[in-house]
Amino acid sequence: PIAAPFVFLGLCRHIILSNPRRRNALSLAMLRALREDLLHDVKSQDLRVIIISAEGPVFCSGHDLKELSSEDDVKQHSQVFEICAEVMTLIQKLPVPVIAKVNGLATAAGCQLVASCDIAVASEKSQFATPGVNIGLFCSTPAVALGRSLPRKVALEMLFTGEPLSAQEALMHGLVSKVVPEDKLEEETMKISHKICESSKSVLALGKATFYRQMTQDLDTAYRMTTQVMVDNLTLRDGQEGIEAFIQKRKPVWSH
Repeated sequence: PIAAPFVFLGLCRHIILSNPRRRNALSLAMLRALREDLLHDVKSQDLRVIIISAEGPVFCSGHDLKELSSEDDVKQHSQVFEICAEVMTLIQKLPVPVIAKVNGLATAAGCQLVASCDIAVASEKSQFATPGVNIGLFCSTPAVALGRSLPRKVALEMLFTGEPLSAQEALMHGLVSKVVPEDKLEEETMKISHKICESSKSVLALGKATFYRQMTQDLDTAYRMTTQVMVDNLTLRDGQEGIEAFIQKRKPVWSH
């Protein structure tokens, strides 16, 4: 199998990388399956959060090097990196939060996948690395996500040396959101998911899009833009419902 069909439980979609014999490598087939699963019925009111996890001891080893081994096949190489970039940027463009549930090693484009998710919960045994430099293929595309998640000097040490970060180091530097014992990983991930599901989908979608947009702007521009977004937020039905519910001391009834 290349990728397991996603599992839909309540309001959470679970996408499982399911090729442990190949260390869940992001082959072209795996990337296409991941893109399809991420986009499937993404505008449905019943979808509030997506969780990406994996089978086996390796979360994701990055690209399938067999697809990159021939120096003559430039067209295929371009396909691999282009669809990978598409999937990574897609995650941040989706209207719902995406959580990486990491239980094991995440390297190269696998580390990029973790860095690209909105939230990442990792078990204590997890590790993160960009070891491409050691095989003559610098992790330039993973560096885009890594450089936006980690302090520059931490990211560059990972990229220059290929040495892994432990789960606790990844937490300390901001690559992951939480680190928990392996037997608590599912519980903690679902706890976060359930909390997200309590909020309005339309409000979360607006907030997520605005967050990533303002991150690329200077301070004054960001405040001008987000000021207008706050005003726009109040025009949403759920924006008014939330305020009215708070004043009336009742639970809001979201329309999403």
